[in-house]
Amino acid sequence: MAASTPDTAPAAPRAKRDRTHYLYIAVIAAVALGIAVGLIRPDAAVELKPLGTGFVNLVKMMISPIIFCTIVLGIGSVRKAAKVGAVGGIALGYFLVMSLVALAIGLVVGNVLHPGDGLHLTEAIKQTGHAQVDGKALGPVDFVLSIIPTTLVSAFTGDEVLQTLLVALLTGFALQAMGPVGQPVLRGIEHVQRLVFRILAMIMWLAPVGAFGAIAAVTGSAGIDALKSLAVLMLGFYITCFLFVFIALGALLRIVAGVNVLSFLKYLAREFLLILSTSSSESALPRLIAKMEHLGVSRPVVGITVPTGYSFNLDGTMIYMTMASLYIADALGTPMSIGEQIPLLLFLLLASKGAAGVSGAGLATLAGGLQSHKPALVDGVGLIVGIDRFMSEARALTNFAGNAVATVLVGTWTKEIDQERVRRVLAGELPFDETTLMDEGRVTVTDVAEQREEELAKA
Repeated sequence: MAASTPDTAPAAPRAKRDRTHYLYIAVIAAVALGIAVGLIRPDAAVELKPLGTGFVNLVKMMISPIIFCTIVLGIGSVRKAAKVGAVGGIALGYFLVMSLVALAIGLVVGNVLHPGDGLHLTEAIKQTGHAQVDGKALGPVDFVLSIIPTTLVSAFTGDEVLQTLLVALLTGFALQAMGPVGQPVLRGIEHVQRLVFRILAMIMWLAPVGAFGAIAAVTGSAGIDALKSLAVLMLGFYITCFLFVFIALGALLRIVAGVNVLSFLKYLAREFLLILSTSSSESALPRLIAKMEHLGVSRPVVGITVPTGYSFNLDGTMIYMTMASLYIADALGTPMSIGEQIPLLLFLLLASKGAAGVSGAGLATLAGGLQSHKPALVDGVGLIVGIDRFMSEARALTNFAGNAVATVLVGTWTKEIDQERVRRVLAGELPFDETTLMDEGRVTVTDVAEQREEELAKA
């Protein structure tokens, strides 16, 4: 056999050029253009709202199938159900603790700033507040019952993420119990997942159009003047979210996983831009699932932690509800004592679980919670309607960051994360495939564990 020489050796394959960075440059330009149109022609800008709504709806259309495929593949590929239960238990415990931490931080900042002092309510503002009350606000028992879908298929046609989560869990455990007989079904679902992510990649090219319509409509409807009297509340809320992400979550990420929060957030920069332009954390949920798997977190951890976190780990929403409640109480001239604040906020902690990641859900949940627990404060909800959309951006960004960090932490605690891969990905050595949102042929932590189990069984 002739030895190959440098002249005859085959050339290395050319790396596929990533054109998606042009897409996100276009999103930034669309946001700037949307703000300009909203300020110059506010009436016309408000009419552009369907562009943003349509884009968010397209992404939401893909969420149920993505969650279903991810969870089923994650659970179905694990040999022991106890491992799945351990991941879920650790995740839920962490979510509860961090929700209480977020409440405490918002409580401290709200009591220090007192941004609602000196405001006066008009009858129009009172009516606006009552209009935000969600008549369908559910109690704890009804909330649990609402998780059960009417039929197996209806979970994919409704807006309840938890219904999809329940069906996916049942399917995953059923396939796990079937053993080798269920492997063809798992392979079929894996092909469906690749198809769904490919469709999502196509939808993402509409992001600039959606961002332009959403930002233009918000700026046109609220305007600059409407924001001046509420600047203290907005500024306080943004600073609080910033401190929570970079100090509280950043410290946890460094201590537990040894990951630098700045490098981690840089890895998710495109998802943050997408959320900022649409004010919806759900728009980035499918990409978060794909990116966490690419980072090196195992499928079971990603499949359980991310979808569950979108309903139970709402750190930004908790900070928002705390500060908004205190703001409204001060504005009404009826400031609450600490003894009154804590029961109300614990009630809102329960009321917020299951709230959607779509813009406006936080305001409706706040109004519904106040109506159920302290009706006198509902009059003041109208005070924050004008800036809620701008606050919802920080709310969604904080919720997203909290769920991303939670996935890494749970993966570390359960030893279901490839630390070396995390280092290489965050260093830029293993770039994320933006064209398919999937890693073709990547060997996951779960795959390695299964291979070891098979080798031990043969031995």
